[in-house]
Parts: sequence; C-alpha cells; structure tokens
Amino acid sequence: MSQRQPPAQETDRLFVTDRPREDFRFDAAVARVFPDMIRRSVPGYTTIIPMIEVITERYAQPGSRCYDLGCSLGASTLAMRHGIHHQDCVLTGVDNSAAMIERCEHYIALDDHPLPVILKCEDILNTELEDASVTTLNFTLQFIDPDARLRLLSRVAAATRPGGVLILSEKIRFDSATEQDTQTRLHHDFKRANGYSDLEISQKRSALEQVLIPETLAAHKARLEAAGFVNVTLWYQCFNFVSMLAFRPQERD
Repeated sequence: MSQRQPPAQETDRLFVTDRPREDFRFDAAVARVFPDMIRRSVPGYTTIIPMIEVITERYAQPGSRCYDLGCSLGASTLAMRHGIHHQDCVLTGVDNSAAMIERCEHYIALDDHPLPVILKCEDILNTELEDASVTTLNFTLQFIDPDARLRLLSRVAAATRPGGVLILSEKIRFDSATEQDTQTRLHHDFKRANGYSDLEISQKRSALEQVLIPETLAAHKARLEAAGFVNVTLWYQCFNFVSMLAFRPQERD
C-alpha cells in the first residue's frame, strides 16, 4: 500500500535574480518554498511554533473551539493540535490562499494526532467564529488592511470564552528612528546569515512594502484592549518580531 508523501519542499530562490517589482502574493510559488522562506526570514519562528503548543495546552478548554486564522501550511495548526488534550475540542484552520490550504491538507493528513482538523479556504474577515478558547493569528494580522484590524479582533474577542486567549505574532515597527534602523539592520543580518543575498533581501522588502504593514507594540496593545481583550502580555521578541498573549476577562460571580 502506498504511503501519502508530504509536498515537495524547495529552497526559497524566488528573489534570487533581478525581477520586475510586484506585490507579494501567497500563490503556488510561495507555497512551495514557504517552510524554507519563513524559517530563514522570521527570527524566532522555530521557537514560536512549539511554544504555541505549550500555550494551547494550558488554555484550551473542554468542549471549545480553537482557531488558526491565516494558517498557511499549518505549522501553528499542528502545534495547537498537539497542545489540545480534550477530545471534544474542534480545531479549525483558515486561509484565503487555495495553494496554501492544498498543501496544508497534506501536512495535516501526515500528522499522527487523532484530533480532527477542519480546514477552510476563505477570508478570515468573514469566517464564522464562536465559542473559542484559543485563537492564533501567527504573522497574519500584518497582512490585513489596517482599517479592518479592529473589526477582526473585535469579532475574535466576542467569540472567545472567558479566560480564553489570543496568540498574536507580528512584525513590528518602532517609534524611534534609531531603534527602527538598528532592528532592521539586525533582521537583515539574520537573513544574510541564513544565505539570502542583498538582492534577495532588497527585492522581497520591496514586494512586501504595500502588503505587510507593521505597527508599533503600543498600537497593537491599544487595539487589543479596544477589541475587548485584557492583560496583553509580550511573551517573545527577537529583533522586530514579537508574539503576544491577549486574554478575555474571567466572568465575575
């Protein structure tokens, strides 16, 4: 009997040669190289993913729903899956890229955890949310129109049980021009250390300029609180990449 094989993974060489500028898209070409791209581009990604499992294990509630919004190839979905120890939980991954969802289905099928995973190819701004205990937005909100971010987070908060948590990972910017320059230089050094050329770094940065819109940590915290979350906690930072926890208030007696 033949065994299901994982999708072929390629080295990220999308920007290795000079090319006309166009906005970054999560298309089939990006999906093929995404595991390599994100590992070599996002400082701390290989720490954040296993910690999502740890956080999920603590905060997933019996009989609740858990969501990975902007699941891409399912790395954080799988981390959540392995952190959920309640058989009556429902785990859903959502992404608007058909190429990402198609490959994600293979990774989910290859995983040996018994908890079912529902995958939806749809816009997270419109996806149905309810009765959540853990929701993850792992480097997703930064790709949402800034004017729509509060609406999304308010919907997530309204759908979250008391004591539930949102895990929000983002690239951020800094108010201080000096700090911004320092953190950007260090991020680029990280990419060079992982084999990216100056041309690749420059071209990808140009492609992302109008697509990935970072904000300050203070702006994120203020929006999360406006959406209905409390106790916003920065639990991880490496250069200009962070991950936060935001909680729904416990019900009072």
